[in-house]
Amino acid sequence: MQQHLPSGDTSPRRHRMSKSRSRTVGFAVAAAAATAGLVTALMPGAQAADNPYERGPAPSNASIEASRGSYATSQTTVSSLSVRGFGGGTIYYPTSTSDGTFGAVVISPGFTAYQSSIAWLGPRLASQGFVVFTIDTNTTVDQPASRGDQLLAALDYLTGTSSVRTRIDSSRLGVMGHSMGGGGTLEAAKDRPSLQAAIPLTGWNTDKTWPEVKTPTLVIGADGDTIAPVATHSEPFYNSLPSSLDKAYLELRGATHFTPNSSNTTIAKYSISWLKRFIDNDTRYEQFLCPLPSAGLTIAEYRGNCPHTS
Repeated sequence: MQQHLPSGDTSPRRHRMSKSRSRTVGFAVAAAAATAGLVTALMPGAQAADNPYERGPAPSNASIEASRGSYATSQTTVSSLSVRGFGGGTIYYPTSTSDGTFGAVVISPGFTAYQSSIAWLGPRLASQGFVVFTIDTNTTVDQPASRGDQLLAALDYLTGTSSVRTRIDSSRLGVMGHSMGGGGTLEAAKDRPSLQAAIPLTGWNTDKTWPEVKTPTLVIGADGDTIAPVATHSEPFYNSLPSSLDKAYLELRGATHFTPNSSNTTIAKYSISWLKRFIDNDTRYEQFLCPLPSAGLTIAEYRGNCPHTS
């Protein structure tokens, strides 16, 4: 009569089969590990894999202080009659599309001013690898809250219907502004936490506290500002931002409220570094933000924290 082995059979044949299966599984795991190691070895550097938004060559102090970056740029005018929610403006953008899409920044002028007052920032930032939109506001006397809304309307136009929309990564956006446009920059950051960077330039706003802001913010003030004195504007703006936020305060030495209205190397240098670090997630630019810059000929004071690693 044929005997049936119990479920706990320990016959030599079954033991040999179990050892064979174990060896097969072991070989498979080892082969998978070896394959993974080979793939890892063949992949580009870890930074490139973690930083798909990196644009342009490795930066140097000279490259971020230069009047132009590595990208050739073009520009296009946007009529106020063709848009809603803001007053039109000028878009500056890298002409090359070989690197993929770029982050974008919208910049607002200040009280009674036009886009021409901040136009120098357009080609300077665009040549570093951004799409930049310097805008006019609906009226030159619009207040900061309105300017904040207009910055966001301009971003929505830029990414939604503009002629350069296919060049832009709509998840990587920032805002800047001068004077009331700087106050509007804080308003925009408060209203849209998904923004990646905000830079108010000698900002003015009756609201002094911004604990709601979740966007990495570089506040730039001027030691000689009598219109928006740092003691009653830029400093309280900065101090009120959450301590957990990536934030910095740069006070320009020998500067006035209107210093941001003309080409300025210090403003450009740290704005580029901030936008690159937080819009492009490009840690190559951390060297210009950490350790914190020291006071000197053009900087009266610099406060902040080193950028948090994600």
